[in-house]
Amino acid sequence: MHIDYHTRLKTLQGYLIEENIDVAMITSPANVFYYTGFNSDPHERFMALIVDNRSQEITLFVPALDEEIAASESFVETIIPISDNENPFTKLKAKLGENISNFGLEMKEISMFQHNHLVTVFPNTSYEDIQQFINIQRMKKSKSEVAFSRKAVEVIEKVLAEGIKKVKVGMTELELTAELEYLMRKFGADGPSFSTIVLAGEKAALPHGVPGDRAFKNGDFLLIDMGVIKDGYCSDTTRTFIIGEATEKQKEIYDIVLQANEAGINSVKTGVPIKTFDVEARNVINKHGYEDYFNNRVGHGIGIEVHEEPSIHENNDQLAETGLLFTIEPGIYIPDYGGVRIEDEVYINEEGNVEVLTSFPKKLQVI
Repeated sequence: MHIDYHTRLKTLQGYLIEENIDVAMITSPANVFYYTGFNSDPHERFMALIVDNRSQEITLFVPALDEEIAASESFVETIIPISDNENPFTKLKAKLGENISNFGLEMKEISMFQHNHLVTVFPNTSYEDIQQFINIQRMKKSKSEVAFSRKAVEVIEKVLAEGIKKVKVGMTELELTAELEYLMRKFGADGPSFSTIVLAGEKAALPHGVPGDRAFKNGDFLLIDMGVIKDGYCSDTTRTFIIGEATEKQKEIYDIVLQANEAGINSVKTGVPIKTFDVEARNVINKHGYEDYFNNRVGHGIGIEVHEEPSIHENNDQLAETGLLFTIEPGIYIPDYGGVRIEDEVYINEEGNVEVLTSFPKKLQVI
C-alpha cells in the first residue's frame, strides 16, 4: 500500500506560498508521520518537520537516539539529530538563519515553553496557525489510508470475537480488559489506539468510564469500546452485550440504539451537511423518549489519530464529501441503570457511497 508523501508535502508547500508563510514547523507526531512516514513519540524531546519555502528545503529534526530509525522510515531525507545536551532552538536558528517574516505553527500543539523559545531566537517573526489547513488535508482519506484502517478494524474484530468467549460471571472489568489487550498484541496490533473501555451493569451508563474491580453479574450490560493501532492507523468500535439473561427493558433500549445507529449510517452520503448524520440518529432516540440520555455527538473522524476531523455533531454545517472516514456511535446512558452504545466506522468512497468498515454483528448477543 503506497502512500504518496511527495504530493502531501507539495500540497502543504502550495498553501504556505498562498499564505506568504516563509517557514512551517510541524511538531505533532501524527502530522510528522502524515508527511514523512516516520512514526515516533519523542516525549519531552524536540521533534519537528521544517518546511522552508524560501529555499524549498524540507528537514526533519529528531532526537539523536531516533536518528537511525528516522533515516530508515522517513520520506524526508535531510535529518538533523539533536542530542540531549543541545538546545534545539539554537540548532533551529543555525539552520534557518534570521530572515523569517512569517512562521507557520500548529497552534494547538505548541506550548508556551516552545513559543517563548521561538520568540527568543526569532524575535522579529510573526506566527500563523497552519493547524486547520493540515486538519482539512488529513480529513480526506486516500484508498491506501482506508486499506490501513480496514486492517486495524479486522484486528479489533478478531479481538472482540475471541475476547467475549472469556466472559464469565465473577470476572472483573479489569480482568477482561487485560485479556483484550493481550489479544490485541497477539493478533498483530502495535497497541491499543486508546485506553480500552470495559464497563459492566450500571457502569455502562458512563460514556467514558474507566474499567475497575466491578465484577460481572447475571443480567449486566457489558459495554466494550476499544480499538488498535496497526501500521500507524487506528480503529475504534463499540459493542454492548448482556450477560446471562436480558430483560424486556434492556432489549428495548438496545433495539432503539441499533435503530439509531442504522439511521445514522443510512443517512451518510456526499453533499449533505455533516450534522445530518447526527440528527438522523438522534431523532430515533428522541422519538422513543430517551433524548435526555444521549448528550454527546454521534461520531468523530478517525485515521492516524483516534479522534480527527470531522466532528459529527448537530451543528456541523460542513458538507460531506468523498474520502471522509468517521464513526457513528449513538448511545443511551441511564444513570444507575446502565447503557448501550453501538459504534461503527464508515467511509464515503469515491462514488460518494457509504462503506461500513465494521462487520461485527449488531444483533443483541446474550453471553
